[in-house]
Amino acid sequence: MTVTDIHRTIDAVWRIESARIIAGLARIVRDVGLAEELAQDALVAALEQWPESGLPDNPGAWLMATAKHRAIDHFRRNKLLERKHEELGRELEIRQEAAVADFDAAIDDDIGDHLLRLVFTACHPVLSSEARVALTLRLLGGLTTDEIARAFLVPEPTVAQRIVRAKRTLAEARVPFEVPRATELATRLSSVLEVIYLIFNEGYLATAGENWTRPALCEDALRLGRILAELVPNEPEVHGLVSLMEIQASRSAARVGRSGEPILLLDQNRGQWDQLLIHRGLAALERAEQLGGTTGTYAMQAAIAACHARARTAAETDWKRIAALYDSLARLMPSPIVELNRAVAHAMAFGPAAGLELIDTVASEPSLKSYHLLPSVRGDFLFKLGRSAEARAEFERAAAMTRNARERELLLDRARACAGGQ
Repeated sequence: MTVTDIHRTIDAVWRIESARIIAGLARIVRDVGLAEELAQDALVAALEQWPESGLPDNPGAWLMATAKHRAIDHFRRNKLLERKHEELGRELEIRQEAAVADFDAAIDDDIGDHLLRLVFTACHPVLSSEARVALTLRLLGGLTTDEIARAFLVPEPTVAQRIVRAKRTLAEARVPFEVPRATELATRLSSVLEVIYLIFNEGYLATAGENWTRPALCEDALRLGRILAELVPNEPEVHGLVSLMEIQASRSAARVGRSGEPILLLDQNRGQWDQLLIHRGLAALERAEQLGGTTGTYAMQAAIAACHARARTAAETDWKRIAALYDSLARLMPSPIVELNRAVAHAMAFGPAAGLELIDTVASEPSLKSYHLLPSVRGDFLFKLGRSAEARAEFERAAAMTRNARERELLLDRARACAGGQ
């Protein structure tokens, strides 16, 4: 295995394990900023040692153990304890031994609980809503600042500043590493749901890199959503979000071809959709509806996903129902992204001209200026209307804007198809 291969493996392992490592460390050090630094130290150690020693049998366990030792070393270097060493004597050793035991216990404990604590800590009201989401995506999703920036359609330096300030604020405010209770839980729940869904979306449709999807992120988000549903079983929007993620995740196997190429929804082999996940998703949607959550934003999006899940073929999809749901969602949660999806639904239900009319009403939105799906969707409408030259220009513009290699190739293929139709 070459050094490049090892570095790629380290990156993959880090994406999967970083949240668990940070959560386990934060459980003890009670400082998410320090926990991330210690986890990063373990990553650096892997980058230095693995090319020479080779990959360990269990890379995740190696990273966790190394991070644990870095944390113990941090305690031992603590200046306050050093100054009191003479008077504390054996007590210092006892504390150090206890720290080791605590770390071992933290790592052996239910990691899902630690992840959930980490989410709620990062979503503490002492932070702005933007900072909560950015920090949690960084800590839980293992996303880079660039990937977070693209998810929010904001400049990368803005996200970097939010994350640095957020960690500093949490440390200064001595925010406890715990799941909130009672009324405080309700005030922080909406931010947590947003964070979990953004993590899922980054896994479902990667904003950058060579791969169309990042399944590990979807799995992390689903696990967090399911844990949250057990923690607050009477919150309809939690079940709505779980339903939405379950149904969307059910399509994973059908969304990528043998060579990793993306396969769009209408072209997917629905026989590859995971019926167990669909069943779980529909059950969660029913639970949300029983709790009176039909007008919740996540439950409404889950109802849209359910329309696709219930259609045996693409032709049987109830697009008029989907368009009506998007109309309601746009009133409940107005945003350029919702309007873009609404335009797609109207195009499928009432023709591409209807979709083009809607999309052109949001085309000048500043937040969509660098959003590649705007020209991509517009190109699709133009192609269906027979305006191939205009469609080709839109697909090429979208290809130049995306940071995902697979998506770029798909868009360039569509542009070439337009050229062939001229």
